[in-house]
Amino acid sequence: MFKKLGIALIIGNLTACATSPTGRNQLIFMPDAQMSQMGLQAFDQLKKEKPISGETQYNQTAQCIVTELTRGMGQNWEVVVFEDKTLNAFALPGAKIGVHTGMMQLVDNQDQLAAVLGHEVGHVLARHSNERASQETLVQQGMGMIQQTELGQNPLIMGGLGLGAKYGVLMPYSRTHESEADMIGVDLMAKAGFNPEDSVKLWQKMEQAAQNQPMEFMSTHPAHATRIQQLQEHMPKALELYKQAQAAGKIPKCR
Repeated sequence: MFKKLGIALIIGNLTACATSPTGRNQLIFMPDAQMSQMGLQAFDQLKKEKPISGETQYNQTAQCIVTELTRGMGQNWEVVVFEDKTLNAFALPGAKIGVHTGMMQLVDNQDQLAAVLGHEVGHVLARHSNERASQETLVQQGMGMIQQTELGQNPLIMGGLGLGAKYGVLMPYSRTHESEADMIGVDLMAKAGFNPEDSVKLWQKMEQAAQNQPMEFMSTHPAHATRIQQLQEHMPKALELYKQAQAAGKIPKCR
């Protein structure tokens, strides 16, 4: 039975191989059109359930920044600022981005907000929702096959396998997505003429504002210190892109 499971997993990886914008190999087999439709439906539902900020400046600034970040991509991105004090922003397939007023109030300038929104655009461009859905589907199928064996009748073994899948596969996968979205986002903001050094300042502010953050091992997000270190290591490349954008006359005015 385990031999069959191994063959199934190998076939799944071979037949659903894709490459992210950073060159990372991905396992993706969900139809993109289906994921986009689900994203559109979820976003429409959110707009009905969550109060939308009436602060015109917030909405205009956020939309302006995403327009600059995605210029030339050929998609119409919708950005909505929701009335919510938490420090959060999110992206959904179908080019939809939500930002909380708490995040809008935290940032000091358009460059720090561009770091937030560039990160969210990065999630969409890298098809992270599809990848996560594909990953979870494969894990669930694997667990289902194991449950049909004698080992699968042992609750302790199944419980251990469940924890192993959560902390050994799915959570690290999410942390990989977050780090990758950081790199894609900082390059996008630099190419659009936003100062990439403000991405580090953003996460320093987030670190100060964070309370009771779980250990990185137990979290779907990298620790703030990890994100800051990764961004600082990537900064020379981002600054070169920023200089090229500035030389080309790209000076965003979304304040």
